[in-house]
Amino acid sequence: SFFLPQCSLRGGYVSYDWFASSIFLIMRGNKEKTVKFLQQFSHLLVSAFLWIPQLHHSSHLSVDTAASGIHPVYFCSAHYVEMLLKAELPLVFSAFHMAGFAPSQICQQWLMQCFWNYLDWSEICHYISICIFLGPDYQIYMCISVLKHLQQEILQHTQNQDLQVFLKEEALHEFRVSDYFRYMENLALTYRPVLLRDMKNIRVQST
Repeated sequence: SFFLPQCSLRGGYVSYDWFASSIFLIMRGNKEKTVKFLQQFSHLLVSAFLWIPQLHHSSHLSVDTAASGIHPVYFCSAHYVEMLLKAELPLVFSAFHMAGFAPSQICQQWLMQCFWNYLDWSEICHYISICIFLGPDYQIYMCISVLKHLQQEILQHTQNQDLQVFLKEEALHEFRVSDYFRYMENLALTYRPVLLRDMKNIRVQST
C-alpha cells in the first residue's frame, strides 16, 4: 500500500508519514488521487528525499542503503546543510558550534516532519512544490533560507544558552518561501552542480 499513516522504517520503529499526509490534504482528502500521485511520484529522484518513510520502497536507493535504514536526509542533505551554512552564514554556523548543537540536527527534524508544526500550511505546500518542480536540492536551500530568516534569533538564543530548545519548540514565525525564493535561486546557481550530482548518486553511495 502506498498510502499509510504510519510506516515501518527499521526493526520495530514506526514513523508517521508526514509527506503522504500532506499530499492527502493537498488532494482534499481524495484517497484515489493521493494513491495515484504517490505511485507516480515514487519513480522520481526527489521522492527519495521528500517521502522519507518509503525508504525500503525507493528504487533510487542501493540495497545496502535501504537495508541500513539510514536515510539520504541524514548522509546527504544534512552534510550539505552544514557545508552551505558554513560558507553562506558563518555567524549562524559559529553560533551552533558555540551552542554545541549541530545545525543538521534541527534540519533533519524539519525535513523528517515535512516542516509540520513549524511552518504555516501554505508554506509547507510551497516547500513540497519547489522540491518537486525544481529539484531535491531545493530541500537544502530551504533549510539554509530558514536559518537565514532566524539568524538574529539564533544569535540571541545562543547567548541565552537555550538555542536547542528554541529551535525544536518554536514555530517558524513569519517565514515565507516567496520572500526567499530569489535567495534559493542564487544558491542553486552556485551549488546545484555538486548537490544534484551527489543526490543522483545516492544509489551507489556507501553508508
